[in-house]
Amino acid sequence: MQLSKKLLFISCVSLAVLSGCKKERSPFDISPAESLDPKRAEAPYPSIAIPADVDLESPRWKGIDLTPMPPVIPLSANEEMKTFVLKPGYKIEPILSEPQVREPAAIQFDGNGRMYVLELRSYMQDIDANGELFATSRISRWEDEDNDGIYETGVVFLDSLVFPRFVVPFGPNTILSMESNEDHVYKYTDTDNDGKADKKELFATGLGKSGNVEHQTSFLTWTMDNWMYSTYNSRRIRWTPDGVIQEPTGNPYGQWGVTQDNYGQVWFQDGAGGVPQNYQFPIVYGNFRVEGQLREGFRVPYSLVKLADFEPGMRETKPDGSLNNVTGSAGNDVFRGDRLPKELIGQYFYGEPVGRIIRQVKSEKEEGLTYLQNEYIDSESEFIQSTDPLFRPVDIATAPDGTMYIVDMYRGIIQEGNWTQEGSYLRTKIQQYQMDDIVGNGRIWRVTYDGMERSKEKPRMYDETTAELVRHLEHPNGWWRDQAQQNIILRQDKSVAGDLEKMVNSTNELARIHALWTLEGLGALKVELVRKLMKDPSPAIRIQALRASETLYKYGEKSLADDYRAMANDSDPGVAIQALQSAYILKVENADKLLQSSLKANQAKGVQLVSTQLLEREEEAKKLASTQYSPEQQVLFAKGKTIFDSYCSTCHGVKGLGTPAGGGNLIAPAFSGSPRILGHPEYAVKTLLHGLTGSIEGKEYEGVMIPMNTNDDEWIASVVSYIRNEFGNKGSFVDPEFVAQVRKETAARKSNYGYDELVGEVPKALFPQDTWKVTASSTALQGVGSTKDPSYAFSFKGWKTETPQEPGMWFQVELPKEHNLAEIQFDSGDEQFPLKYTVSVSADGSKWVEVGNGTGVKGINTVRLNGNSLGKFVRIQVAEKGEQPWAMKKLTIFAR
Repeated sequence: MQLSKKLLFISCVSLAVLSGCKKERSPFDISPAESLDPKRAEAPYPSIAIPADVDLESPRWKGIDLTPMPPVIPLSANEEMKTFVLKPGYKIEPILSEPQVREPAAIQFDGNGRMYVLELRSYMQDIDANGELFATSRISRWEDEDNDGIYETGVVFLDSLVFPRFVVPFGPNTILSMESNEDHVYKYTDTDNDGKADKKELFATGLGKSGNVEHQTSFLTWTMDNWMYSTYNSRRIRWTPDGVIQEPTGNPYGQWGVTQDNYGQVWFQDGAGGVPQNYQFPIVYGNFRVEGQLREGFRVPYSLVKLADFEPGMRETKPDGSLNNVTGSAGNDVFRGDRLPKELIGQYFYGEPVGRIIRQVKSEKEEGLTYLQNEYIDSESEFIQSTDPLFRPVDIATAPDGTMYIVDMYRGIIQEGNWTQEGSYLRTKIQQYQMDDIVGNGRIWRVTYDGMERSKEKPRMYDETTAELVRHLEHPNGWWRDQAQQNIILRQDKSVAGDLEKMVNSTNELARIHALWTLEGLGALKVELVRKLMKDPSPAIRIQALRASETLYKYGEKSLADDYRAMANDSDPGVAIQALQSAYILKVENADKLLQSSLKANQAKGVQLVSTQLLEREEEAKKLASTQYSPEQQVLFAKGKTIFDSYCSTCHGVKGLGTPAGGGNLIAPAFSGSPRILGHPEYAVKTLLHGLTGSIEGKEYEGVMIPMNTNDDEWIASVVSYIRNEFGNKGSFVDPEFVAQVRKETAARKSNYGYDELVGEVPKALFPQDTWKVTASSTALQGVGSTKDPSYAFSFKGWKTETPQEPGMWFQVELPKEHNLAEIQFDSGDEQFPLKYTVSVSADGSKWVEVGNGTGVKGINTVRLNGNSLGKFVRIQVAEKGEQPWAMKKLTIFAR
């Protein structure tokens, strides 16, 4: 769908017929109110119905004004523009709005400056959240082809999505995204250059969450350290030429917003908490408690909207009816552009859509710790305020033109249906102002400053040589530096390594940092260069050298441990803290003693806090290790670690990332985040028993995996269990009995496996498709806006029966064709597992053959099917009465 300015003019003409607008009206003059009932404003105001059981004297309700009120009327973008209160010299203007985009929730720019818009078109389309998980959302892409500042040309890049969580540009005509209640990130590519994605590939797995759509993974973001971070996930992922790897991190505690500053510090934006999170130190080092990091008064918003229409109710209402405590923040950005006043560069901004404000945050460093305050607290103001109740800022971005863009969802309801149920305070206020039918809008704004014209330099990174991309690492706009770094790394063009090394030794500090991390991402970083930078006069450069050196340590450069110990005594608190964190996360020998000595030697508040809390964490980890797994699993894990450290790490790397062999190759594949290792355990067991030669997924490795079948079944089970549960991985354990079974089945084998042959034998997870027919004897509703859809069993949302378990209850899947089914796996949580169950298959859905059975357990249930399991239909059936309903999520069907 191409929406040119001509088509926008035509749409205005069409609206003119309906609403009487003149043909010369700009699309930004067309009000969404014109599509509502024209008598809306003149109709009698409805009286407010309060449920009889509501206590009007409770803090939430006490003092509420129940007087019938005139409805809120939506404005055109140009009319809304007049409602903003800006600081002197600033201007705001619309660059894209409805009807071209609807319900925009986030934006991202690709290397050619095209703007991807995440449109959550199913979000709260009525007060009860009906249809919330319908496949009606999309990702559109927009361009300003004539460079006049308005994004007039658009295409629907990806359509029919279930509440997508993010959009990540990933090279030419490619993005990453994930839908709600799913566990998989997919790569979508437009291969024929028509503007629409036509190729879908699995990119990474294990990042999903289930439940309320406001509490799921969002904002996957590629940052300066070449890792990707998202909200809710205590892990980070990274693309490499050998596949996507992952590592554990602290809990980000973010909800809607991930961004970074000029030095690669990642900031997460909390939602209901209303404040930034985890901005003290990189989240890979875990969570740290810092008392007083929010200055007094930080949580008080200064809103000009006085409807008292927020979930906490009257208990968080100022006398004038405005919000008195941040409660629903969304979207964030550290401004890194070059076309707004320099005092904004490096400042953190976020939206408070409940308060209808944009906040500018002032951050101050003291002895290695960061403290935050509202930049305008003295004047009891905000960076941007609006008097329009429908202004809903949900994302902010530094744009390629050097200015700031703001995503405005422009709607009546901004809380999800769980908070607008019958009898709720919020529902009452929404209905009082008739805001529940103001949907389907959305605007994107540009913030500019007098005398600082936006840049008209159009990015063309996908058309440039790698050497030309290197020059962009010196650009004054951080967006250009980020995109150039990412695209160089995706190309893996090491011919520019020499130019990057020269830039690392230049005088432009930010360019030096990007050049350093680009070398790291290319696998071209040298330990000699890192050690030189560790002695740089700039503390910021010394910190970056320490962080980048961690990759070299992971790949075997253990001598860096001495550098970490030495730099823990650095005179700068920030550098000393970084050295301690690096030593701790890499498990350098005697790291605990280094932390203890720093407590005595360095009294800086940051050093004291980090040392103390890392030592506390070390003690907690020791206690957890003894309870995390069953006694049998603990034995397997401990033995597997010993074997890995002694034998496997030589080729696979001390951190499971593979050991470099020179020339950019690895001796053996990485285990971290490997879909082969995290897939069916038969792959790893057969590899250990019989060896593996040749290329793997088209990638050649220096080493050869030799057979290890002279070791007993417990030895094999220990190694497989360890690598499936270390290096950020989380998989099922493998018992010696399973190894014995595989050993017996493959006893006649005399040679190593080739990769294609091996994967042809190993059971593979069948990914649910629209062509699957999923039915059940009983299905319960789960949450506001849900439908009785048994296919949720394959997602994080899950399925369950309406009533407690009864013998004969069934769950059935009809596949498009017959498969040789091998295994069924599902998660029933802690209580709602089937006590006894059977698995049967059928060719026609009428004649059934039982091929497996099991006794339910808490959490993951696995049943291996017998050898005669060919079928088009598969049915799981309860075999024993139980007091709890039967529930399943993350149901996986394996087939050979």
